[in-house]
Amino acid sequence: MSLVPPLSPADAPEKVQQTYGRIQEMLGTSEVPAVFFSMGRVEPFLRDAYMNLKRFVFGDGAIDAKTRAAIALAVACHAKSKPWIDVFAERCRATGWTETQVHEIVAVASTNYMYNTFFKFRDLSGSALFEGMGVGLRAHTFGSTSLDEKTVELLNTAVSDINACKPCTSGHVESARQMGVRDEQLLETIQCAATVYAVAQFTSVAE
Repeated sequence: MSLVPPLSPADAPEKVQQTYGRIQEMLGTSEVPAVFFSMGRVEPFLRDAYMNLKRFVFGDGAIDAKTRAAIALAVACHAKSKPWIDVFAERCRATGWTETQVHEIVAVASTNYMYNTFFKFRDLSGSALFEGMGVGLRAHTFGSTSLDEKTVELLNTAVSDINACKPCTSGHVESARQMGVRDEQLLETIQCAATVYAVAQFTSVAE
């Protein structure tokens, strides 16, 4: 049995039905995607999720919708939320990423986990011994995909932040700035990532 059972539109109270309708409008779908139904049990969370998704994930801003879709997919993969992985993989395709690039987004995020693990260890070990040691890990994925370098850095920034890797996060922020990424774009990257991580965590626990 689900911890937070889904609430269908037919059984939902008026406020939840209204938000379900706004979600349909946001996504341009004839039905509310089932991934939102468990959230309907907690109306304020559903409302927050809708408003944040609309503002930071499904719309345009300092970062365009296509880039936001890539960030969202990387974060959903990190959260291991299959329903949201499916949503954002389809969103990536709809915004213009090729199937190969969808795979590459997942690969870049996964490669970043590897580096986060290493650099967090160096930071957390409390020993200067490891500071002088080379990484020794292969990461051709970062520079050998068809993704543009700014997108790669934004993906790396989002995942490093979620992984709480301080040296990686600061390094990717600085690298992105050197590439011409504006501070408001970095901020929107984290707002997008934070929103997706929240809904993905709720869905994973609800199931």
